Amino acid sequence: MTDEDRLWYFDVSDGSVSQGKGPSSLTRMGPYPDRESAEHALQIAAERNKAADRADDDWNN
Repeated sequence: MTDEDRLWYFDVSDGSVSQGKGPSSLTRMGPYPDRESAEHALQIAAERNKAADRADDDWNN
C-alpha cells in the first residue's frame, strides 16, 4: 500500500468516506489524513471558508 492509498476522501455525491484514490475524483474532497477528518470534510471546508472570508474582510478594510 502506498502512502497515497492510506489517505481518506469524502464523496459529496453520497456522503461516503473511502480510503485510497478512486475513479470518481470530481465528487470527492480530500485527501484527509484519517477517516475521522474525512467524515468531517464539510465542516472543515466551512471553517476554512469562514477564515478566508474574515481574511478578505480584513484585507479590504
